Amino acid sequence: MSEPLLSVQNLKQYFPISRSYTVKAVNGVSFDIYPGETYGLVGESGSGKTTIGRSIIRLYNPTEGKITFGGREISGRMDAATRAMLRTDMQMIFQDPMASLNPRKKVGDIIGEGLDIHHRAASKADREAQIGEMLRKVGLSPEHAVRYPHQFSGGQRQRVGIARALIMHPKLIIADECISALDVSIQAQVVNLMKDIQEETKCAYLFIAHDLSMVKYISDRIGVLHLGYMVESGTKEEIFSNPIHPYTRSLISAIPHPNPVVEKRRTSLTYDYATSGIDYAKGTEHSAGGTHKVLATDEEFAAWMKESAPVD
Repeated sequence: MSEPLLSVQNLKQYFPISRSYTVKAVNGVSFDIYPGETYGLVGESGSGKTTIGRSIIRLYNPTEGKITFGGREISGRMDAATRAMLRTDMQMIFQDPMASLNPRKKVGDIIGEGLDIHHRAASKADREAQIGEMLRKVGLSPEHAVRYPHQFSGGQRQRVGIARALIMHPKLIIADECISALDVSIQAQVVNLMKDIQEETKCAYLFIAHDLSMVKYISDRIGVLHLGYMVESGTKEEIFSNPIHPYTRSLISAIPHPNPVVEKRRTSLTYDYATSGIDYAKGTEHSAGGTHKVLATDEEFAAWMKESAPVD
């Protein structure tokens, strides 16, 4: 396997609220993303998914931990060359397609802003050609460049956000719940568009979402977050065929089935951390085989493995 494009080691992100209270949004999360792959981050609201994405792209300054991108450390103070590399080779697609677009700017100027800042266009004609090509690539028309964000639907605005990220030809795109605000039919279009673009450009994705079925569709590997801890990680086959952590099992059991006969018999598992007797702070990473990792104490892990063992 090649060297990881992004390596996150023991990332912690704390937010001091007062002298006596600090929100520990992310606690010691570690994972790698390899070139051209999609790594899915799933978990309930408040689990720390968006915070991890914003810390990686340095919208937040990490409290602790080491983040390496393209062979350079980006978690501390960065020199000018590293900062320029980060701002061009890593881009983000935000959750709200309206709030992330400047309503006073035309779509062409929004998409071309990166070209202007980093001087990636040789002339005005070259700039317009690049913007028009990117609009075509995301399923819009070059004529849309003169319109404003409010003149588009939600799905079209999200395509503008994707075009803005792609115009810099990044190596990694952080997609922060970029389909959660869209209709189901539009979600499928946007995700298929992202897969097509990945095949063409060979970029990597950090795909942050609630929807496990969509994460299973687009991701190569998956990390499950709960209360700021990475409780389980592995390939999508490992996670969905043999979930070990009870939180992961509860998430998978909540996925609705399209067959109404099967859906009638589906039973959702419940998981309450407060009454589970599990202490994430005392857990360590255990290997469940291959790339499958679980956060647990030795006793918890042994009990889960015994429970999930196949019956002869």
